[in-house]
Parts: sequence; C-alpha cells; structure tokens
Amino acid sequence: MNIAFLTPGAFGLANGNGGIGLYNRDIVEAIVEAFPDARVTLLQRLLDKGQHDLPERTRIVAGAAGGKARFALAILREMLVSRYDVIVCAHINFLSFARLLARRNKCPLVLIVYGIDVWDPMPGQVANLKACDAIWSISQITTDRMNAWAALPESDYVQLPNAIRLDRYAMGPKPADLVEDWNLAGKRIVMTLARLPGRDRHKGVDEMLEILPELLRRHPDLHYVVAGDGPDRARLEAKAIELGVGDHASFVGFVPEGRKADYFRLADVFAMPGRGEGFGFVFLEAAACGIPCVGSKVDGSREALRDGLLGALVDPGDPDEIVEAVSGALAKERQIPEGLDYFSWPHFVKRLEAAINAVRDPRVT
Repeated sequence: MNIAFLTPGAFGLANGNGGIGLYNRDIVEAIVEAFPDARVTLLQRLLDKGQHDLPERTRIVAGAAGGKARFALAILREMLVSRYDVIVCAHINFLSFARLLARRNKCPLVLIVYGIDVWDPMPGQVANLKACDAIWSISQITTDRMNAWAALPESDYVQLPNAIRLDRYAMGPKPADLVEDWNLAGKRIVMTLARLPGRDRHKGVDEMLEILPELLRRHPDLHYVVAGDGPDRARLEAKAIELGVGDHASFVGFVPEGRKADYFRLADVFAMPGRGEGFGFVFLEAAACGIPCVGSKVDGSREALRDGLLGALVDPGDPDEIVEAVSGALAKERQIPEGLDYFSWPHFVKRLEAAINAVRDPRVT
C-alpha cells in the first residue's frame, strides 16, 4: 500500500515541533506500524536543514519544500511517476492539490483537521471537502465547529484523538538544574507550556496572569512559569510587569522535545484555561508526569481531560472559577490519573488502522 501524505511540516525540527507536527508524525508512524506493507511518501511544504528521524518505509520528496510553486510542481511530478492507494492531506489549504492527486490515482482522499484551521467558515473549500472520502478530526469540538459551516454527513468524520506514549513520561522529582537556573527553590510552580503566537491569543496565559495577584494572596510561595516562545512573549512579559507580578512569573522560552517531561515535572500544577485548543496534547503530557491539570470547558481541552476525569475544567471567562480550580489542584498529590491509557499509543494505532481500512473498503465498519 502506497500513501501520499501532504503536510505543511511534520518532520522538520523548526516547523514540526508543535502539537500538530507531532500529531502528523504519529499518524505516519502508526501507518507503518499497523500496515507492514505500507510505504509513505511525504510531500512537505516546509523542510529545514534538521529533521526528525524518519520512520521505516517513508521518504520525503525534498523538491516539494520551498514555496507554493515548488510544492505544486512536486505534486505534478508525483502524478506522473508514482501510484498511490490513499492520499492523506494534513491541511485544508492543500486540499485542492490533494484532490488532483487522488483523482489521478483514482484512490481515496482523506483530510486531517485540528482546530482553528477549520473552525471559521471557508465556503471556497466546500466542493473540495465533498470530494473527501473521510475527514479525520482530532476532536469532537473541531468536528462540530467545522460542520456548522461545511454541512457534511456526520458519517464523513472519524474522531482520531492524540496519542500519548506513556513509556516516554513518568513521575519524578523536580529537575535540580531547572530549579537552580530559574531560582525556583522553595516555590510551588503553576505552569503553562504553549506556543505564544502574535495572533490567536487563545492559550490562557493572559487569564493566568490576570488571576496571579489573587493566587499570590492565597499562596505566597507560588511562581508562574510560562514555557514556550513566540511573537507574543514580549507583550505577555510586559503585562506581567504592569500587573505587578513580574517577579512572580518566569518566561523560560523554547523547550526542547527531549526535556519536555522534565519541565512538566518542575510543575505542581499545569494550567491552560484557553479558548481555541483543537485538542490540547500538553494536558496528556502533564498528566503522564503525574501533574494535576486545569483546562478549559470551552475548547478541545475538555476532550483531552475526558470531561473532567483527568483534570479540572473551568470557564476561561470566569477568573474566580480559575482561581478556585488552581488552588484545588495545588492541594492535590501528584499521581498519574486513571483513564489516561484511553489515549495510549496502542489504542491510537488501532484507531488509525480502522480509519485506513474504512476508506480503502467502505464496507469495513
């Protein structure tokens, strides 16, 4: 089975380190694990010099990177020289290209959707969406928000939530070097780990900074750590100073993939009361390290935390509710919550296998 996988950037170190990049890498790895005969060709729009290790039986079409024209030419070449059994399109903006490739190969077309990439109406894509054989959605909220304007049959959607590889995480002590580097000895840490984009400020960092004075009144030993980087970091640092909590908030910047578990273990509570998460994989990572979590009722965080089974849920528009939830989480002991294995890697592979089989043979249920 040959699969073409169109993606903005899943295996480049600079453009594949976010949650969407990880999710796409997991899908590719699950394909080759579930199907011993599968070969995956990656048509990747962005490709920096460094890259994540490729799974077996995969290849990257290097000529696809570097701009829209190169991407289009690479797809045209693939139409002429390669044959595929399934086309997987990992961003709605590539759907026109993917549709051409699927038509040429007379094979099923799948679109992957995540969150705010499809929440707002895109009437120009409706015809392309109707050509899809399936839409793999990271969460039910993404399905609902997308279908409010796309109006596709519910049967077109397959829910494919994130996977957590539990063997890569575990409970452990706070890393001594991080405590020393950021002068956090004797502090209880509330953490948010997220990208900080200049637009789409929906991660909940503003909300956390705004309640920090009240949290400090209740918990004088508290310190807020924001891990992650982006264009909005400077504004948020300035806001912390304006609110008078600059000495009680640290912005530690980009977190290397290999140290993410250490950063989670630094925390006593992981809180991200946002408004625009398609899913919220970081909650799974924090929970897998035994860290109590506080997430949002109004976005995909609710599904990541399994409607409150894996952590507390709050209304991001209610500061008092956030304060109470964070205070309650600070009183909890660290433990890996029961029910986290719902998102385990073996379950993800089985869901992916069923999704592939369903598009290859619609009679499969």
